[in-house]
Amino acid sequence: MYIEKQKFLVFGISKSGYSASKFLLQKKATCYIYEEIFVGRVNTAIEELVLNGAMLVKKEDIDEVLKEIDVLIISPGVPINHQVCIKAKGLGKRIIGEFEFGSLFIKNPFIAITGTNGKTTTCYLLKSMMEKERKVTLLGNVGTPITSAIDSLLEDEIVIAEISSFQLETMNAFMPHITCILNIKPDHLERHYTMDNYVFLKRKLLKNSRESEYAVLNYDDEIVKEFEENLSAKKVWISLKEKVDGAYLLEDKIFYFDEFITTVDKIPLKGLHNVQNVLASICMAKIMGISTDAIVSGLCEFKGVKHRIEEIAKIKEITFFNDSKATNTSSTISAIKSIKGPIVLILGGKEKGEKYDLLFKEIKSSFVTNVVLTGESKLNMLETAISQGYTNLTVSDNFDNAVKIAYLLANKGENVLLSPACASFDAFENYEARGERFCEIVKSLKE
Repeated sequence: MYIEKQKFLVFGISKSGYSASKFLLQKKATCYIYEEIFVGRVNTAIEELVLNGAMLVKKEDIDEVLKEIDVLIISPGVPINHQVCIKAKGLGKRIIGEFEFGSLFIKNPFIAITGTNGKTTTCYLLKSMMEKERKVTLLGNVGTPITSAIDSLLEDEIVIAEISSFQLETMNAFMPHITCILNIKPDHLERHYTMDNYVFLKRKLLKNSRESEYAVLNYDDEIVKEFEENLSAKKVWISLKEKVDGAYLLEDKIFYFDEFITTVDKIPLKGLHNVQNVLASICMAKIMGISTDAIVSGLCEFKGVKHRIEEIAKIKEITFFNDSKATNTSSTISAIKSIKGPIVLILGGKEKGEKYDLLFKEIKSSFVTNVVLTGESKLNMLETAISQGYTNLTVSDNFDNAVKIAYLLANKGENVLLSPACASFDAFENYEARGERFCEIVKSLKE
């Protein structure tokens, strides 16, 4: 791609869109920018980009600009079926996501991790293991746009990339050295419409793999297990249930092929779902030549990621856990199973097309004593809970009150768990903002 001779339109000036635009301007490209959702951070980013030479496109001018540009770069938040994308495709323009665009300029080896749940934890866990012996960096959906790192990566640096289904919508040529697919559960159906389409997108990350590359796959996940069909890459499996060609759990001991690695009690993270993340990380680290000593050391030192079953406070013998990152039902179910003792659970947010029957079935047979519902999904959740015979419910009109109600409902020795099973966009910019607000409210309860 000859950047200086082509004209680009960047749609969506979030972190990734801002980063892509900045990179284009640094390379002296013609760069148009377009945004439909104006908030404080976006407005500041747009002002800076315009000062540096970007041309802000108004909504009434978008059709004319589409005729003029060569390439449309879209942020993950922009769906491929957006009218701007449809018009660009009709005009024969190249449409590419920010991640794949950035990957075109990077020669470093990639480890790409996807799945419905556990992506971020696995990325950070793998980094903790590998950085003992190799230079590594985290990019992609984990929070750092790839285009922001193009000029700063060292020649021998390994890129660990978290890849979302949103990024996979526009991905065509990307070929990581290792592809890891952790699991597939219903998620983002409000955008992808059907489970079949969601599965297709996740599988897409493997489509360019060759015999020289590797695929780390979950043997226990029936959908992921089927991905081995017609797969050219070398397959390395993970399993919590049986011995496989890869990493597996056997009588509370973890093995990689026949090599003993460690025991489950050495894992600082809660829950079987995190043992699964550990197995995947071990496979990828081993493929990259990391020693067992470094793997075990990195594992023991790892304390988890923010907003994922994060213990944040203890007030009057009530423990508070921030699991704002749980934006689907399977993630919330994993969190419930991970915490010992009675739980007051805070649920709700922006709906993602999921049904909640299985969630409340699990809640009914768990240690959850009360559920506080809030957000856009609260009435739908309420109806589903009652249909499943679960009635220990309180409905709150806003998030702040939901946290305070949960505290009042909890007894000494119990836990308050924020694990919404929904996106945050009905009330917050992202799940991080929701988690930070939860922490702020809990802190105020101490005072």
